[in-house]
Amino acid sequence: MTRQQILTLISMASVNFSSMICYSILGPFFPTEAVKKGASQTVVGLIFGSYAVCNLIGSLILGRYIVQIGAKFMLIAGLFVSAGCTILFGLLDRVPAGPVFISLCFIVRSIDAVGFAGAMTSTFAMTAKIFPDNVATVLGSLEIFTGLGLILGPPVGGWFYQSFGYEVPFLLLGCLLCVMVPFNIYADPSKESFFKLLTHGKIVLVCYVIFTLSAGLGFLDATLSLYAIKTFNLSNGYVGLIMLGLSLPYCLASPLMGYFTDKYPGSRTVLMVTGALITAVGFCLLGPTPFLHIQSQLWLVIVTLGLIGFSLGMTAIPTFPEIITCAYATGFPEGLSTLGLVSGLFGAVWSTGMFYGPIVGGLITQHLSFEWAATIQAGLAFLGVSLSVDTVKKKNIYIYIYYTILLFFPSTLWNFLMS
Repeated sequence: MTRQQILTLISMASVNFSSMICYSILGPFFPTEAVKKGASQTVVGLIFGSYAVCNLIGSLILGRYIVQIGAKFMLIAGLFVSAGCTILFGLLDRVPAGPVFISLCFIVRSIDAVGFAGAMTSTFAMTAKIFPDNVATVLGSLEIFTGLGLILGPPVGGWFYQSFGYEVPFLLLGCLLCVMVPFNIYADPSKESFFKLLTHGKIVLVCYVIFTLSAGLGFLDATLSLYAIKTFNLSNGYVGLIMLGLSLPYCLASPLMGYFTDKYPGSRTVLMVTGALITAVGFCLLGPTPFLHIQSQLWLVIVTLGLIGFSLGMTAIPTFPEIITCAYATGFPEGLSTLGLVSGLFGAVWSTGMFYGPIVGGLITQHLSFEWAATIQAGLAFLGVSLSVDTVKKKNIYIYIYYTILLFFPSTLWNFLMS
């Protein structure tokens, strides 16, 4: 490896780690703190979801103009915006409860999401540019640091919250983000669009798979801590440890899946289908699904989270290189311009799922139950499996998506409501 590649890996790893630990730190204690400040379960879900929808918009815009803006400037600006917002979010416990607190949560999280979108969009594009022949391997290896951020965030956040209060975790992590030093890569301006990317049926399918993954994670971020505290009478610190069951297997599986998909590119679809199926089964057992008539137990929740975490690594890692391959097959030129578009699309779809997961999951949890909300997440994953298998046999994916949604969701929603 060249010196530039080594420095790029160090930079990207630090960005992945710091960004994810800042994101995951909220899980164990923020929902409880927000409820104390007058927010309902639905509003907590909306706060998590506002981050995702602004990340969606930011990813699309910044991915389209990454060359004009500059990868270095986008990365540095994104990190400093995220750092400032993380510190500000830690000071929100000083504002009055009720509408003022809730409004400021929305504003700060939304701005933070745009900064995070800039940082992550540039890192994906820069990594793919520097390592064009080993994209999945490098991304899989970098996901170790993403996983470490997700692993350390909940227990560190829960421990700091219990030991020092609400402000300290955010102040420390905000300062950590400030010291990130990125590198610069230039390319020719992009003349392509996201719409041309979405004319490829397989890219649409992969985007749906990405959506189901992020929707599941967003759902767990907004609802799992309250569910565990209520069901098993756990403290915030123990809830953070439970979330290790999700993050640790993902951290371990990602580099392995990245190496495997680079060595055997034809296995990407199989891995995505298998991972989506395991994810669906995991969410069915997480509640567990009411019609299974299984009593919820702590050990089952931990084991199920481990199953979901491993399957996320199996499913998520092949998606990015698969979209790149499909983009080149569609006629996109090789270079940072195309990689920026793909990175922006990936970030936008991921954010769409993160927007859907906490909001819809919070609504269903509040009006039905956590068990039914997890069942709906399982249904989304099962639909992804169905589409993936059928795409191997049929060419017109758009017609199949239309009729599947038309037949699947009304009947499923009716069954949930009638129960």
